[in-house]
Amino acid sequence: MISTLLRSSITALCLVALPLVASADDQARAAERLNDLLSRAQTMSGGFSQMTLSSNGANLQETTGTLALKRPGMFRWHTDPPLEQLLVSDGEQIWLYDPDLEQVTIQKMDKRLTHTPALLLSGDVSQLQENFDIEWSEGGSVVDFTLTPKEADSMFDHLRVSFSDGVINDMQMSDPVGQRTNILFRNMQLNPPLDDAQFTFDIPDGVDVISE
Repeated sequence: MISTLLRSSITALCLVALPLVASADDQARAAERLNDLLSRAQTMSGGFSQMTLSSNGANLQETTGTLALKRPGMFRWHTDPPLEQLLVSDGEQIWLYDPDLEQVTIQKMDKRLTHTPALLLSGDVSQLQENFDIEWSEGGSVVDFTLTPKEADSMFDHLRVSFSDGVINDMQMSDPVGQRTNILFRNMQLNPPLDDAQFTFDIPDGVDVISE
């Protein structure tokens, strides 16, 4: 359930692109290129806007918010009101806090990249080629990757990640029933100083706690 909220990306920019990868050597180069871009940010912060679309393209939900990420595996996603939620991970467990419901859900974090896509931005990405078939295209300052999980039990069918001038720009994820979640990142800062304390959650008094 929580992992679903972390799926993402917006439509990639339309550019004249180089051919998509095909061979095993190209797969290795694509994984190396993506790993290099992701690993440049040991910490990251900024804003985002997110849109969720149904399989027929209907707009199901639009939200905005802020995020902070720190390797290995720590992240904090705050969604603005009126659909306010706070998603926090210390790399071992995840807290999902809904202030309107006065409820927090706690679960152990699934560290598989195919089940917790946010780990592409904050986790260990050294096993990209083992987990995904990767295609890529590059035009000007934009590099666009499409990741297809090799395992059938993944939380998503396809994940697209786009970078502009070496900084993540957007992500788009489609799930097995055709629902798409698009995230556009804004004002992203690479490697700002971030305190580990913001990646833990102190449960407010009177809040219902659900452990999964």
